[in-house]
Amino acid sequence: MTTLTCKVSSVDAITDTVYRVRLVPEGPFSFHAGQYLMVVMDERDKRPFSLASTPMESSFIELHIGASELNLYAMAVMDRILKDREITVDLPHGEAWLRDDTDRPIVLIAGGTGFSYTRSILLTVLSRQPEREVSIYWGGRELEHLYDLDELQALCLQHPRLNVIPVVEQPDDNWQGRTGTVLSAVLQDYGSLESHDIYIAGRFEMAKIARERFCAERGAQESRIFGDAFAFI
Repeated sequence: MTTLTCKVSSVDAITDTVYRVRLVPEGPFSFHAGQYLMVVMDERDKRPFSLASTPMESSFIELHIGASELNLYAMAVMDRILKDREITVDLPHGEAWLRDDTDRPIVLIAGGTGFSYTRSILLTVLSRQPEREVSIYWGGRELEHLYDLDELQALCLQHPRLNVIPVVEQPDDNWQGRTGTVLSAVLQDYGSLESHDIYIAGRFEMAKIARERFCAERGAQESRIFGDAFAFI
């Protein structure tokens, strides 16, 4: 574990509740794609955030922080970032990191800012294993909550084995894509998940239900389903 002071190099409000934060650590660090860091508020208060950047990007750390008046836990972190322009973090944490010693097809599943977890894994796979088949399901309440969808669609043009499936819960009249939940979308698309590695980022209850249904209904191997939420189930 490494504890580092980080300078805040940039903060971009990418939606009304999501901030893209870039940090420049004071020293070297390493992690696996899919791990997270802890923002140190004080000795007894450390708050987890997935690393949206990749292990290949060694000069900065990117976080996607969903913060609003309805999420004071994350808002307090953003207040410190904006006020002090410096935070302390320790990393890496988590066991739900990318397993790249296999060529099994990957299914990535994210809700909201859980995309930061899947983004790190996706970009790492595309760099290290470009021939590996990857599907990413990203769900949001409204289309605007899929804040990096343009980036994903551009990646599809470069990587023919990448499949991007955005899912909107409350679409407007112009939306022609998938609707409902990411869980239902995956179940509709796969008759079997036995040969797949599955990575999930979302609410604990969603992750629990997804794991149970994928194993019971689609033959997924429980040992090949990864998600840090499972540590709390």
